[in-house]
Amino acid sequence: MSDETREKSLRWALLVFGLFLLIGLYPLMNWFWIDGWTWEPRQVKYEQMIQGVYATLGIFMLIASRRPSEHRSLIQFAIWSSIVHAGIMAMQAGVDTHEHANLLGDVPALFIMAGVLWFLLPRARLVKAAV
Repeated sequence: MSDETREKSLRWALLVFGLFLLIGLYPLMNWFWIDGWTWEPRQVKYEQMIQGVYATLGIFMLIASRRPSEHRSLIQFAIWSSIVHAGIMAMQAGVDTHEHANLLGDVPALFIMAGVLWFLLPRARLVKAAV
């Protein structure tokens, strides 16, 4: 994949994931697929906090989508925090039979987001050469 194609794809990925985190997460957690995106027992205050944190990340991903090379650390944070969060949730959902739906909902969504961003993020040596 050429550097130009990678950059364009990364811009689109940041835009799509940013919009999802900003406006797509709330409907999934509250209306459309509650079992795959929430945990039992439901804790509305906790869910609002998670939605707020991810909406904030979504806003910054939208900002980063304009010039991803200037926001490498934010993209790396999105990657690694998603891997850690999804890994913890995967272990918890695997043990708790009431949470198995999350193995098809929020867990893979975070792993997919991290994987796509990781694949599209230019390697550090390429970024340093451009500076």
